[in-house]
Parts: sequence; structure tokens; C-alpha cells
Amino acid sequence: MSQAAQWIAPKHSGEENACTPIPRIATGIVVGLVAAKLLLHIFTSVRHYGYFRDELYYLDLARHLDWGYVDCAPLIAVYAKLALAMGGSLAALRIIPAIAGAGLVVITILLARELGGDRYAQLLAGLCILLAPAFLVMDSLLTMNAFEPLFWMSCLLVVARILRTGDSRLWLWFGVLAGFGLENKHSTLFFGFSVLVALLLTKHRREFSKPWIWIAAAITLAIFLPNLIWDIRRHFPTLEDLENVRREGKNVVLGPLAFAKEQLIDMHPALILVWLPGLVWFLGSRMWRVLGLTFVVFFAVMELSHGKNYYVFPMYPILFAAGAVCIEHWLSKRASWTRIAYAVVIVLATLPTLPLFTWMLPPERLLAYQNAIGFKPAKSEVHHESLLMQPIADQFGWPEMVRAVADIYNSLPPSERENTGILAGNYGEAGAINEFGPQYGLPRAWSRHQNHWYWGPPPHAYRNFIFLQFSLADVQDNCASFQAFPHFNRFGMEEENTPIYLCLGAKFDIQKVWWHYHHWN
Repeated sequence: MSQAAQWIAPKHSGEENACTPIPRIATGIVVGLVAAKLLLHIFTSVRHYGYFRDELYYLDLARHLDWGYVDCAPLIAVYAKLALAMGGSLAALRIIPAIAGAGLVVITILLARELGGDRYAQLLAGLCILLAPAFLVMDSLLTMNAFEPLFWMSCLLVVARILRTGDSRLWLWFGVLAGFGLENKHSTLFFGFSVLVALLLTKHRREFSKPWIWIAAAITLAIFLPNLIWDIRRHFPTLEDLENVRREGKNVVLGPLAFAKEQLIDMHPALILVWLPGLVWFLGSRMWRVLGLTFVVFFAVMELSHGKNYYVFPMYPILFAAGAVCIEHWLSKRASWTRIAYAVVIVLATLPTLPLFTWMLPPERLLAYQNAIGFKPAKSEVHHESLLMQPIADQFGWPEMVRAVADIYNSLPPSERENTGILAGNYGEAGAINEFGPQYGLPRAWSRHQNHWYWGPPPHAYRNFIFLQFSLADVQDNCASFQAFPHFNRFGMEEENTPIYLCLGAKFDIQKVWWHYHHWN
């Protein structure tokens, strides 16, 4: 066992119920970092940008609450429903992930404390969550990604408490948290698998000889069961969606070195000074090795399965907590100024990247800043074409697109409007019409993309359609006549810069053809 591992391990680590006291929570540090996290997102997430494509979709999910959806677990619709209850504004939407991010700061500090970290370790661990680019982006948008690390790190906090105290009854709490984690995002299955393998690879495999971990598994299944039943009754649309993504080669596939490089960049190169010592310390500690192996197994599974680089992000807080504890112990034997210097280096190195990963700069200034420091964001999807990185580009163009559709729709005689439907190519366009359209008198949009397919077909067969993101060939084949209206937004995604078509005299009955195919990818 390493010197650091010996320092943090209980004196009677071989005893089943060995337990060591842990430091007090640094209340002032928690309050200060939580306030900084909330203020940072409140003052940057709504000033220059608009609704993110997926946020518009989630608002539609909130209007159709269910136990499952084609491409996501049900809790995201609950978050969006809460935003609608608060008025549905962009500010109401964005405060929810900001609160989740603040919760992650607290959980990471609690992890550092559970591992034996005192005030300095708690401060350093919280600072890493506050400043890491990956968490800045995730906590600026209402997606399930903002909540994923909150559930996972809460689970690992329970595991850490079990390892420290030997109280196996705490697995029941793990079961509850993992169940809600699955209802938040299905990738929690891979997280649970990683914990399982890590336990089997260490002396803690003896937990499987006790009843508590099995009861916890039953609790997780019970909480997840409504979503699972929804998927089974519909013949597993979620698996079909994932297979379509794989078959169509939608995502950029990274090799091992490129995958590791993106991790380094997205967590910020300076923060390797914290998380890498944490990983090494975990793997060298008999007591805490399960936590390090959980990260290693999960990282390996994501790389081998060609997962997106951000799939690993929720696992880093546990390494930040461990690294902060390790650094605190190492610097405790040196002059007091070294601890201040270490934290200052972390802060000064990460502050220049804040404008890149929060929405504090308008797009023109953001592009100029990127060019000035030589930063070029990586693509996560093969067909991503935009001046800006995708989380930002997908916040542009939606109100303008809806106004363009409204101009076309309202130019028709009233008798023709009643027989004109809006057919969107993807959930972003449909969500934008449904969010902004009512102020222009637009009817709801219909789409066969993702879960919108289940909400159709339209109530009657329209004679005319306004088509969004349809090819010219499809329009020519399906319309007696048509008009094309150019549409362009400089900062949005290139795929949205296609003409809007007014289809006059549709050659198909939308109610009859609706169930013939869907678009899940």
C-alpha cells in the first residue's frame, strides 16, 4: 500500500466494521462555491443565446408525459415539465441544470470529505467541478447530462461510505439512487456494470454473499420497471434507435489516443494535476481500489464501444475528490503557501477558457476569442457543420425559422390555412414550431422523427403542407405544385439552412402513410 493510501485507510482496515472519523464539512466553502456556480450560469446561459434543439424536444416531451420515449428515459420530461410550470421561459429552463450543477459541487465535496479530505481538499475538489469545461457546458443546458453525474456520484458516495464503515445495509440507498439514475439516462446500466466488475476484482466481492446488495438490485429494477415495460410493449424502440445510429455512422468514432486526448481537453489539461493523482492513489489503495477500478472499467467500456467522449464525463468528480485529498496530504508536509499556489495555478489556468464553455460572449466575439487563442472545437457527429461548436450552434435560428413559417402560413387564404399542416423533418423544428408558433397563430407541427411519431398521425388529411428539411426530390414526388422559400441562419447548424417548401395539393394521405415508416436516429 502506498504512503498516501496508508494515511487515509482505517487503522483496522482488516476488520469488517472498521471506521475512522472524517473531517467536518467546510460549510463556508460549500456555500461560496455553490453561489459561484449558480451565479455563473444564471448570468451567462440566457444572455446571448436561445433554446437548444434538444430543449425544444424535451418541452414537447413534457407536454406528453409518459413512462418512456424512443431516445431517452422519462425523467427529462419531468424536468421540462417543471420548467413549464415556472413559465417555460429560457431562464426557467436553464436554472434547473444550474441547480443540478450546484448539487454536483456539493456531492463532490462530500466525496472528498468521505475520503478523509479536510477544508483544503474540499475546496480544491469543488473548484475542479466549478471550472472544468465539461461541466460548464453540461450545466448550461437542460439535458439529462446535467443530472447524470449527480446520480452516479451519489451512488459512489454510498459505496465510499460502505467501504469506510463496512455497513452493507447502505446498498439499499445505492439501489434507490441507481433506479432513479436509470430513469434519468439508460447509460446508468454501464455505470452499474462498472461498479459490479470493480467489486468482483477486489476483496469486496464478499458483498455478494450478503443480502443487501441483492435487495438493492431489486429496488433498482422496481424503480426502472415502468420504463422497461414501456419499451417492451413497443418492441424496444430505444434499441432500434441506438442500432440506427450505429449503422448510419452518425457519430465520430475516435481511436484510443484521440479518445484520451479529448478527455484531457474537455476536462482541461490543467486539471490532470488533480484527477490523475486521484486515479493513481485509488488504484494503489486496498481500501478504495473499487472506486478507481470503477472508473477504469467504465472508461474502457466506453472506448471499446466507441462511445462519445462526453459519456465518461460523469465519472471524473470521484477522481477530483480523490486527487484533492491526495494533494492535501502531500502539501500538508510543505510550506503553507504551496497549497495556495497549487489552487491559484488551477484557477489561473482554467479562467481563460470560461468564455469558450459558457454562453457569456455573443457569437462574433466568441469566434474571435477562439481564433485568438487557437481553439478549434472537435466534432462529435460526422455531419456537424457550423461556425460554432454544436451545443452553441443548435441554439440559433429557431425563432427566425418559425417566423418564416408563419409568414408562409399566414399568407394563405383562411380557407386554405385550415387545410394546411406543418410537417417537420426533425424534433428540433417540430419543437420550435410548438414553442414559438402559437404567438403567430400556427397549428402544431407534426413529425415522424423520434417520439413525435407516436403522437401522430394528424387528426385529418391535409391538402397542403409546409415542409421543413425535406429534399427537393421528395417535394416534387409528393406535391402537385410547390413554392420554395430560402432559409439561412449564419450561426445555426448547416443542416437547417435548407428551403422551406409550401406543398400545394399533396399526393398522399398523411393519415394512411403515417404508420408506414418512422425516422429514429
